Order: sequence, then C-alpha cells, then structure tokens
Amino acid sequence: MGRTVIYPGSFDPLTNGHLDIVQRAARLFDRVIVAVAPSEGKGPLFDLEERVSLIRRAVMTMPNVEVDSFTGLLMDYVEKQNGHAVIRGLRAVSDFEFEFQLALMNRKLNPRVETIFMMPKEAYTFVSSRLVKEIATLGGDVGPFVPAHVKAALTRKLRQRRRRA
Repeated sequence: MGRTVIYPGSFDPLTNGHLDIVQRAARLFDRVIVAVAPSEGKGPLFDLEERVSLIRRAVMTMPNVEVDSFTGLLMDYVEKQNGHAVIRGLRAVSDFEFEFQLALMNRKLNPRVETIFMMPKEAYTFVSSRLVKEIATLGGDVGPFVPAHVKAALTRKLRQRRRRA
C-alpha cells in the first residue's frame, strides 16, 4: 500500500475548490480518501449520505480517490485508514489561524501524521460552501462554483425546502 492522505471536511456542498484540491492530492499521493464528517452542529443542507454520494459522483474518474464518512476524532480515523497525512485547504490568511491550531492539536494526538496545507487555484480562493448555499438560496447561479450535478442537487434541495415552508 502506498502513501495515503485524508482530506476531511463537511463538504456541504462540494465546491470546485474542494475538487481542485482532491485532483491535485491525487497526483501527489497513491491513495486519497475524502472523509466526510457529519457536522450536525453546522446544520448541513445535505445529509451525510447525500454529501458522500455527490462527492463519489464527482471523483468517479479518479481511480486512487475514495469517499468515506467518519465520526469521532479525525486522528483515530486516519490511524484506522493507515493514513500518512491530512490535507487541509486554505483559501485566505483568515483560514490559517484556526487551521494552524487544529494541525498542532492533531500533531499532539498523533505525531506520526503530518498536516499539509493546500491552497486552491486562484479562481477558487473566494469560493466556500457557505457562500455557494447563500447564492443558491437567493436565486443566483452557482454553476461556476460547483460541479453540474451538485448545482442540480442544490436546486432540487432548495425547491423542496420552499415547498415545505
């Protein structure tokens, strides 16, 4: 088995920035696991199974990329998967402080696992799942920011919400 990296997140929804990091990680590592966290505290728009399914569809042409979900401590999950590193995306300097603290805590929990920070391509530095959901909720076009099937899922999900309201 080669070098395994874990890319954790809530991915609610997956954006082109996330996908860019997955694609680049797939060139650097033998095995990439996109690990979806439940993130119930964030009140996700998509449930865990929907997020996993949307990501699987986006990465289906990448043979060394897997999608999974996990609960509990990330370092426990990394250990279970025989992971060597964790990838965290940094869009802006404002992300760094929180991510730096998280990386140091993870190092304390498991000094064997490295944290690697990756920046998305410049075109995606301003894209976040939160902004994508807000734009979609307000009727804006999120096509440039997410894969087409994610845009369609967002449209369906928001239409269902409006019907219930």
